[in-house]
Amino acid sequence: MDYIWIAVAFTCGFLVKQLHLPPLIGYLAAGFGLHALGVKPDHSLEVLSELGITLLLFTIGLKLNIKTLFKTEIWGSAVSHMSSIVLLTTINCLVLAYFGVQYFDGLDWPAAAMIGFAVGFSSTVCAVKLLEDKGEMHARHAQVAIGILIIQDLAAVIFVTLSADKSPSWWALVLLALPLVTPLLGKLLQRSGHGELLPLAGFFLALSGGALFELVGLKAHLGALVLGALLSNQDKAAELAKSLLGFKDLFLIGFFLSIGFTALPTVDMLAAALIMAVALPFKGAIFFLLLTRLKLRSRSAFLTALSLSNYSEFGLIVCSFCVAQGLLPKEWLVIMALAMSFSFIFSSVINAYSHDLYTRWNKLLKRFENPERLPEDRFSQPDGASVLVIGMGRVGKGAYDTLQEMHRDVCGIDVDGERVISQSSKGRNVIAADAEDPDFWSHIELDQVQLIMLAMPNYLDMLEVVKQLQHAGYQGKMAGIARYEDEKTELLASGIDVVFNYYANAGSGLAEHSIHLLE
Repeated sequence: MDYIWIAVAFTCGFLVKQLHLPPLIGYLAAGFGLHALGVKPDHSLEVLSELGITLLLFTIGLKLNIKTLFKTEIWGSAVSHMSSIVLLTTINCLVLAYFGVQYFDGLDWPAAAMIGFAVGFSSTVCAVKLLEDKGEMHARHAQVAIGILIIQDLAAVIFVTLSADKSPSWWALVLLALPLVTPLLGKLLQRSGHGELLPLAGFFLALSGGALFELVGLKAHLGALVLGALLSNQDKAAELAKSLLGFKDLFLIGFFLSIGFTALPTVDMLAAALIMAVALPFKGAIFFLLLTRLKLRSRSAFLTALSLSNYSEFGLIVCSFCVAQGLLPKEWLVIMALAMSFSFIFSSVINAYSHDLYTRWNKLLKRFENPERLPEDRFSQPDGASVLVIGMGRVGKGAYDTLQEMHRDVCGIDVDGERVISQSSKGRNVIAADAEDPDFWSHIELDQVQLIMLAMPNYLDMLEVVKQLQHAGYQGKMAGIARYEDEKTELLASGIDVVFNYYANAGSGLAEHSIHLLE
């Protein structure tokens, strides 16, 4: 990649980061800025972009529970929302055409319906990147959002297949045998160890899945997603996803940069794109109403809706098809690219403050809740526990076991339902809950809790939990973990009593654990 791309992308991302906003906003600005300066993209940018999306979908598959796609709140909301958006957007476009608004003038109902179809999709790349940055991939709202995105991706594959000049090969039926080779691929991952060979195996499998699907006439990105999903129940799946995290994030910068190179807009195109961007809050509101009617709690519905309040890169594919068929003028490709960029900025900003917005509006939002509760949305009580361990990963599990050996009444809390089931089956007292949820803390008794240990991987999540505990009036002690000294300083300043830096204190812990050997 040319040095200037890296320099401009870093500079813009860094400046945006200082404003406490997601760096992807800076990458989008860098792409448009480079385009305006006359910089020409070469093939390497497209390669990086494609590789980033392939790895993204592969890692989504590694974390996917396919059974969740059959839940009514996922497929029902996805289908209902898309139908609603297509209908409303078609009507709006025809109204704007009636009043002679530029670029909408002259649209007939098939063209308006295709625009509605294009904006009905949400961006998998944008939504998942924002959820990962906040460490919320295992949260209830993230799982619902990802399920909806996958349903949308499947609809996109069907559209691409039907609109393409060629149909999938009959050899595509051979793909049904892929589950038979999954155990062999699992052994391959096990034998790859923990070093650099493991992420290389991830690259190999993600690209192999894409190449295999492309070979039989299907979308390569779908192949990466499917192969990842088939490997999701393997023991190495979580470690593999973690090893690919840095590579995926780096390559996705190419995707955000490439958006700016789509075309340079005119003022009129900007105006048309802004009209489409104004509809984003309504897109999110429809998601919220549908999800609450399908019995999700208001918080889960609200955070899911915010995650999906953007337009997808798939809209460019739909517009490209419409231009080729003569349904839309070619300027609509630029308008859609601009609308998508605006939606990424809107989604990034609003999701950065999502928890604060829910805290501020929760009384209003709760009015829309369905009185019935889905099993996943019912609160459990940490009965009789004087110590709570939030986050039951390796660190939290170790803390829990040590406290139990000391005969403390301890309860583990984790947002990942499958992890809760696994830990409970081993005899640990663990409940499923999102510790960042103010509704959870308002439903449990905190008077008997003397100590809360925060063993969460993301220090920003810990800061949010501390804020919710303080709001709930918790008076006990708190302990946390950190990876870096600046994180430790910030956690201590937030009100946590003790913060353990598990990198800096690993040596002292080893000494304490081994000193008895000298006796």
